[in-house]
Amino acid sequence: MKRKALFIGGTGTISTAITAQLAAEGEWELTLLNRGNRSAQVPATVKVLKADINDEAAVAKLLEGTQWDCVCDFIGFVPAQVERDWRLFRGRTKQYMYISSASAYQKPLTSPVITEGTPLVNPYWQYSRDKIACEDFLMGKFREEGYPVTIIRPSHTYGDRSVPLGVHGDNGSWQVLKRMLEGKPVIIHGDGTSLWTLTHNTDFAKGFVGLMGNPHAIGDVFHITSDDTLTWNQIYQTIADALNVPLKAVHVSSEFLDAVGPYDYRGGLIGDKANTVLFDNRKLKRAVPGFKATVRFDQGVRRTIDYILAHPECQEEDPAFDAWCDRVIAAVETAKASLR
Repeated sequence: MKRKALFIGGTGTISTAITAQLAAEGEWELTLLNRGNRSAQVPATVKVLKADINDEAAVAKLLEGTQWDCVCDFIGFVPAQVERDWRLFRGRTKQYMYISSASAYQKPLTSPVITEGTPLVNPYWQYSRDKIACEDFLMGKFREEGYPVTIIRPSHTYGDRSVPLGVHGDNGSWQVLKRMLEGKPVIIHGDGTSLWTLTHNTDFAKGFVGLMGNPHAIGDVFHITSDDTLTWNQIYQTIADALNVPLKAVHVSSEFLDAVGPYDYRGGLIGDKANTVLFDNRKLKRAVPGFKATVRFDQGVRRTIDYILAHPECQEEDPAFDAWCDRVIAAVETAKASLR
């Protein structure tokens, strides 16, 4: 008999790959609970319950009489949302999986090697502090009443629709790719030599599926990342190589970008991507012995770029960010010239 899983969300960057793997393997009966805005992306064998998870009363009625082997919330960001899930699913699931974030790990780091035991503290990013608060609530319920929680901490995970970058605007990665294709310079934060780990969503899915229904995962925490670590200079060079254009990089400190930008670079850079992080995945590999990330960044990003170039809907321009980049780069060059 197939086990039953319910995903809250299920059509985002991470969850799409997990949904696809589960559908291909056929060992789980999967249901997605979401507003149905991306139903075309859902495999035919996956059921969709159309509902707004924020309407707790309506969802409670919709789920009356149901039991699940695994429930996962991919779109819980603040404590009120996981508290709602606890009310909806306590006594109704054998496992509740919560997607937290590796950005919750200590910043600034005392060691670049991250284990699941690394302290959780991020004074730079409210997003990360909210994730920490969500974890605290859920683990409290595990200790108090045995609520069967498993916490997952993704780091920078990417898929087909967006290239992972350090510096971009509100509309995603396309404007940076467009600048590269037009021969314009692009901004790399810092001196580009800090190390960063990028994980393709199909690799993330392998680890996640291995933790579903896994008794070793109950009451525990796992990050799921690749072991493929690159400098930001290498990341941007790899992207330029995939586009078959030269890289014209301008390095700007993260503190300066935060000070002059309308974007949340304090959280996204100083509280996350500006830090060198190396993930120790031994705990995941013990719980999921077959786990191995196999998509190198140079392979994965070519796949992503090919998809974006073939799908105009992924090419959302961002003229405000483009103009801001021009102003920042001009200011940097003016400052250099004034000191010569």
